[in-house]
This record gives sequence, structure tokens and C-alpha cells, in this order.
Amino acid sequence: MSIKRIESGRRMSQAVVHGNTVYLAGQVGEGATVTEQSKSALAEVDRLLAAAGTDKSKILQTIIYLSDMSTFAEMNAVWEAWVDPNNTPARATSQGALATPDYKVEFIVTAAL
Repeated sequence: MSIKRIESGRRMSQAVVHGNTVYLAGQVGEGATVTEQSKSALAEVDRLLAAAGTDKSKILQTIIYLSDMSTFAEMNAVWEAWVDPNNTPARATSQGALATPDYKVEFIVTAAL
């Protein structure tokens, strides 16, 4: 089975397609707030899924990391406005230290083609 790598770099690829599954690298966004970063990161998810030949209606699972769980409701407001309400994926959300203190939220997505 072939493997297709999208936007590959020295350290990682932004997306990898294997068979009928797309794996995205963790996506973080720009902005000062969880709302801004969530909107920006989910726009990147949309862009990468399109580059792989799929869309958010085919997301199988999303893992979300928040730097501070007190922002859970703020992130959920953005998520609920973005996610396809007829095709919600399996999802887990956890608190954890992200790559830099500026990052407040990270989305890791797996989707079908």
C-alpha cells in the first residue's frame, strides 16, 4: 500500500495518507486567545484535509490538547461552530504542556478519504 506525504519537512509531514486514512500532524493556530487559535488551527485542518482529498465530514477521531483546561468551553464554542454536526468524530480532550507557552490549543485529526 502506498504512502503519500503532504508538506514534508526534515522533522515531520503535515499530513500522511496511507490506504484510505489521513493522519494530520498536530495543528496549532495563531492569535492571543483560545478562540483565535482554535479558529486558525481548524482552518489549517480544513486546508490539509482538502490537500489530501477529503474534508471534515470524514473525520474519524480528533484529539485536542489544551494548555489550560479552564478554556474548555471557549474551545468547544469554536469546535461546535466548525464541526459537521451530522458527522461528529470520536474525540478526546486533555490538558498538557504544548510546544511553546504561546500555544493554547492543538488539534490532532485522523480522517477517512
